[in-house]
Amino acid sequence: MAEWHLIPSGRVWVDPGGPFGLVPRALWGRTQQANEHGLVPMDLTCMLIFSEGKTILVDTGLGDKLDEKGVRQWNLEYPQGRLLENLAAHGVRPQDVDIVLDTHLHGDHCSGNTTLIDGQLAATFPKAEYWVQRLEFADAMHTNERTRATYLPENYVPLWEQGKLRLLHGDTQVTKEVRCVVTPGHTRAMQCILYEGDPRPLLYVADLTSYAVHMERRAWVTAYDVEPLETIRTKGYWQDWALETQATLVFEHDTTMPVGTLTRTSEGKLKVLAAASAPTED
Repeated sequence: MAEWHLIPSGRVWVDPGGPFGLVPRALWGRTQQANEHGLVPMDLTCMLIFSEGKTILVDTGLGDKLDEKGVRQWNLEYPQGRLLENLAAHGVRPQDVDIVLDTHLHGDHCSGNTTLIDGQLAATFPKAEYWVQRLEFADAMHTNERTRATYLPENYVPLWEQGKLRLLHGDTQVTKEVRCVVTPGHTRAMQCILYEGDPRPLLYVADLTSYAVHMERRAWVTAYDVEPLETIRTKGYWQDWALETQATLVFEHDTTMPVGTLTRTSEGKLKVLAAASAPTED
């Protein structure tokens, strides 16, 4: 038996130029409402999976290391609670997590990997092995002008030094039901998480899309993507797959539709329909 749960870890408010890139306000404004400061919300939704006796956490959000300035810069709030308290609601303590699957090493996805204990950086999940693509780790360790602000060593270097980081070489099976699949574009080696359960598979989309609407529109890519044309190619593959399999899609950043299914309308347009976000068992 396996089951999955969405685990909220916070919400940030960002300039819409980030998630929408070149898409004009006249188009994205039909799908997202900016606040009085012109910012749009993005959730930081992690996922908890129980599979083959393993407790698996997908992504860790912004964590608890931010100072007041960092909280203000991110406009960070917790409308649905924090990561550790939401894990506790499912009976999971930090020491119970066996595997952390980092989709990539941007700060809003992996800052919760580590925490401060008596002023020293330590693994938030002390018994866990943290899995990330080898190329993603290499890019995080050797940044350039474009990527320097998005990769923060305190979120992964201590894990490497402590031997807690497992570097993957491409698509990797985690358990019989769970697999890491490389989805390049947002970064060169971001990975989405595929849960191959019954009656339909589930894909944790990570930053292949910022919102569900990005899955409907292949050409909508974010300003954050380091290889936007690769994002379009990758997204096209997974759009076709989602239509064929009727897969459940988890949108990590979408505040109104965290879970959906991609369909094609009678007019031939792609449309994401809301799906149940309750846990599943098989």
